[in-house]
Amino acid sequence: MNRTLSIDNQSVKYGDKAVINLNIARLISGTEIDLPIYAYRSKKPGPTVLLSGGLHGDEINGVEIVRRMIDQKVFDNLKCGSVIAIPVMNIYGFLNFSREVPDGKDINRSFPGSLSGSLASRVAYNLTHKVLQEIDFGLDFHTGGANRYNYPQTRFDPSDARAKEISEVFNASISLESKFIDKSFRKQAMKMDKTIVVYEAGESMRFDEQSITEGILGAKKVLAHFGMIDFTSEPQETIKCSESIWVRAKSSGILHLEKTSGQFVKSKEILATITDPFGNFKTKIKAPKGGTIIGHTNAPLVNQGDALYHIGN
Repeated sequence: MNRTLSIDNQSVKYGDKAVINLNIARLISGTEIDLPIYAYRSKKPGPTVLLSGGLHGDEINGVEIVRRMIDQKVFDNLKCGSVIAIPVMNIYGFLNFSREVPDGKDINRSFPGSLSGSLASRVAYNLTHKVLQEIDFGLDFHTGGANRYNYPQTRFDPSDARAKEISEVFNASISLESKFIDKSFRKQAMKMDKTIVVYEAGESMRFDEQSITEGILGAKKVLAHFGMIDFTSEPQETIKCSESIWVRAKSSGILHLEKTSGQFVKSKEILATITDPFGNFKTKIKAPKGGTIIGHTNAPLVNQGDALYHIGN
């Protein structure tokens, strides 16, 4: 914890703050693409914490969470430790309203990356070697993708005791035990003996104030827990889920939701109905087991096999 903070060969001393523009690549037009990284250091040693959004470029709730915390100067007078704040990790996707980079690949399935690989792999390489190696733990802010809304929730691997602690302190509405995904940012951090807890909330390309507010609140709780800022708040109940299942469309058609995220449902309870445009059929979608709906689709039209609900228990 007591060490020099250096990103892309640019050092930030104790008590200083800096904006480091990490060059990623250039657009076809020749325009250089830089990744702005905000670094804040207390005069006293402590943990180095990453707060990151926009790993998927269209997941703007996470971008807004980090942006607001920078704007509110939450990190300007740290009592100890350091904060690395990155509002947008996937600049390419953000510019193009896209989850992926222009080559169609997902950065969050490209770690640890390679300087001679695909565009996604090159971005992942820079994040691995110039950001991840500097931190002790981090909060990575995400939203649901492809018209899916996620109720505010933290996700952590149960084998990581530090991740469990951080998730409990964050105190989101829901916590979900979630194993590592191969080549993900979170798994790469684990391989480097770092901890990343993911906060999932809201829907891509759509601001959700509840998700943003709860994300900021949770991040402040974590920083306060480690003595980095002064902050107190009333705890809320967290619904703890050790597993989850997906409920998929039995047929193609128009989706009519009867239940939404945050609600508890019983086994065999009707979640939604699917109809055709002409009133010739109606298919009932029932919960295969009881639990809390932690995510649902907002797509009005669905194909057979599409994910409709994510239920935790």
